[in-house]
Amino acid sequence: MVRTGFLLPVLVSALVAGGAAGVAEAAEAPRVPEAVGVGGVVSSIDPDASRIGVEVLRRGGNAVDAAVAVAAALGVTDPFSAGIGGGGFLVYYDARTHRVSTVDGREIAPAAADANLFVENGTAIPFDEAVTSGLSVGVPGTPRLWQRALQRWGTYSVDQALKPAEDLARRGFTVDATFNRQVTENAARFGAFDSTAALYLPVPAVGSTFRNPDLADTYRELRHDGVDALYRGPIGRDLVRAVRTPPVAAGTTRTVRPGKLTRADLAGYTAPQREPSRTRYRDLDVFGVAPPSSGGTTVGEALNILENVDLGAQTETQYLHRYLESSRLAYADRNRWVGDPAFVDVPTKALLSQGFADSRACLIAPDKVLTSPVAPGDPRNPTACGTTGAPAATPYEGTDTTHLTVADRWGNVVAYTLTIEQEGGSGIVVPGRGFLLNNELTDFSFTPATPGVPDPNLPAAGKRPRSSMAPTIVLRHGEPVLALGSPGGSSIITTVLQVLTQRLDRGVPLVRAIAEPRASQRNSVSTQAEAAFLTTPAAAALQALGHRFTSTAEIGAVTAVERLPDGRWRAAAETTRRGGGAAAVVTAR
Repeated sequence: MVRTGFLLPVLVSALVAGGAAGVAEAAEAPRVPEAVGVGGVVSSIDPDASRIGVEVLRRGGNAVDAAVAVAAALGVTDPFSAGIGGGGFLVYYDARTHRVSTVDGREIAPAAADANLFVENGTAIPFDEAVTSGLSVGVPGTPRLWQRALQRWGTYSVDQALKPAEDLARRGFTVDATFNRQVTENAARFGAFDSTAALYLPVPAVGSTFRNPDLADTYRELRHDGVDALYRGPIGRDLVRAVRTPPVAAGTTRTVRPGKLTRADLAGYTAPQREPSRTRYRDLDVFGVAPPSSGGTTVGEALNILENVDLGAQTETQYLHRYLESSRLAYADRNRWVGDPAFVDVPTKALLSQGFADSRACLIAPDKVLTSPVAPGDPRNPTACGTTGAPAATPYEGTDTTHLTVADRWGNVVAYTLTIEQEGGSGIVVPGRGFLLNNELTDFSFTPATPGVPDPNLPAAGKRPRSSMAPTIVLRHGEPVLALGSPGGSSIITTVLQVLTQRLDRGVPLVRAIAEPRASQRNSVSTQAEAAFLTTPAAAALQALGHRFTSTAEIGAVTAVERLPDGRWRAAAETTRRGGGAAAVVTAR
């Protein structure tokens, strides 16, 4: 997450020619949490990325064109969260047809993977060793998702969409405190790989200019030769070599396991268009991504659990109590039932049924707290207040994802969450290519979450690990009301749920709803909460009911857009989390 001025494309060639002097003359782009107007809006974590997106919209591109351009720019300025070495999920609303569609760009396990991918001698390998390895790298989905979305709904080619990001990578940007911190915190493992150390070490100083010419050249190759340069060409060749023979630095003491990925795995990758999850909530239709992401089903189930309660009429304590308890129950069901539908029978429709939600809602009492871990319900055969089998734990997921949201002048909307999983992914930069590889396969369960209970998220050849990404679009009578999403690993779901209920039920203005202190209950004994949340009177009242809290620095980093009654759009982002977000509009009004 870095900040520097983005000059319009007509000035790019001059800026590149000017080198460092040109960069020095560029004004630093401001971080603005709200922008209102017409012609289109963009919200992301980074000002350069958002301004690139707005420029695409200003020049006649649509929401999908802008979303891909923003995502490519985030691969430059937010490389420890996203990039072409990772994957994601995109949700698209088509203003002409009033339909919502999704594209699944989730990474997949190589053909050589099996249920014991992370097991040695009958024991799961240490998590940190799994992360920083070739073993954790799944087939990247991001470039194929870009291609699929642009071909299906865009007006730009991959060539056009990646040009601004190539220029940004080549001319450089100004390092901010967040970028500096991310490298500092990962310096030890970055130093374990020659290619990563060469790109990011020594730690770039705040205020210095950071350039990534290798990534610029990689983007240029993708522009000229298409994404098959990665899936079937020389970029893929270099990627596979880095996975199978990690560029480990001489003298490192870190255990770095090689991966199993092959060029055939890359060549076989697809980014399928899937039907979205859909939940009827009050007079709204809430659309998200269906499995293999658990985002749509878990947000949807929690909303259904809350359906019969007037959250706007509740006290702050009772609202938060019900929000936390609904997410506790929804996570219990997520952990038991959701995985890759190509490999397990996921009861998506049943999980999103109001009847099942009602059978779970009756477990919530206004004056006491459920004891976690709560056992799941049976969505195919719901019984009032019933549970079935043993509870399944919520495994850890890396929190350093990113999200962007776009609306264009025609009313098309994109909510797009993308990631390389852990902060810095696997830690492996593909030599000569300038991008980090994901560690997405660590989102699989290493061993069954509950012994003796079927786990839908064990590794398998060609399987997509379960995700918590929850890009969401809300419609009323077929027209867009709100779109949002967040990073945060497994807390993505609760972040989206909390902002949705604050905005839709409590009437909290969008920027304030995003800025509100957060708490995240994921069927655990203790609820994660930000320090600011723990100082509120409601937190003390919740503790009196029996809630237990564990302090954490930050939960999520939302970006969102909403349609105003007069037809204007509002883009909204964080005021402080991750250094603040960047909302931008084509024409402020």
